[in-house]
Amino acid sequence: MTLDQRPNGWRARIGVITPTVNTITEPEFARVAPDGVTAHFTRMPVHRHPEEDGFKALFADLDAKVGELATCCVDVVAYNCTVGSMSCPADVLLGRISEKSGGVPAVSTANSVISAFKALGIERVALTTPYDQKTNEHERDWLKIHGVEVVAMAGFPFVPGSTGADWARVSPQQIYEHALSVDRPEADAIFVSCCNFGSAAAIEALENAAAKPVVTSNMACAWAAIRAAGIDDPIIGYGRLLSDF
Repeated sequence: MTLDQRPNGWRARIGVITPTVNTITEPEFARVAPDGVTAHFTRMPVHRHPEEDGFKALFADLDAKVGELATCCVDVVAYNCTVGSMSCPADVLLGRISEKSGGVPAVSTANSVISAFKALGIERVALTTPYDQKTNEHERDWLKIHGVEVVAMAGFPFVPGSTGADWARVSPQQIYEHALSVDRPEADAIFVSCCNFGSAAAIEALENAAAKPVVTSNMACAWAAIRAAGIDDPIIGYGRLLSDF
């Protein structure tokens, strides 16, 4: 028997901060990690309005979690929450992470999504999410500020009283059907938002059916983190973003 002479994470270790309710990001990151790249997770609550106390509560949680990741010497830190990363200016959030991690590169889901849209030349999207109408409207407005027009949007039709844990129980087939129902000819791409919405397995089928790129929260974040670590391998099977950029 010949043993591999290289340890796990020999090319890069990515540290990920994800919400406490999330059960989707870990398996999706593991599916797309190139050989020699590992992802290491910690969890914290979502801060939806961190500006209300001048970011004090957010920073208290964030500093502790970044400190945890720093002890295992990660090469990149990813703040993995779509709504949470839209609630704090990117320079503030990413600057704090880099400061507390000793200067390692940092990415966030929201900032990664915008970077993905720019790479793909996307200006108009059909937005599909597990969120309620109010949250969708907030996301639409945030995207508009960052130069992306939402031409159609819809949350998944959950029964009243559903929680974030229910979002993770939606199948890729259901997400595929929901996303196609929201798509419009004038959309440059479909954006499947939310890190706890298991859409990675549906991306290629969606791109084939809609004949346009599909960006998801987790795949944009994973792509940005992997590229920030200096890994430029094409990642096949999860859409144009990971295979071509």
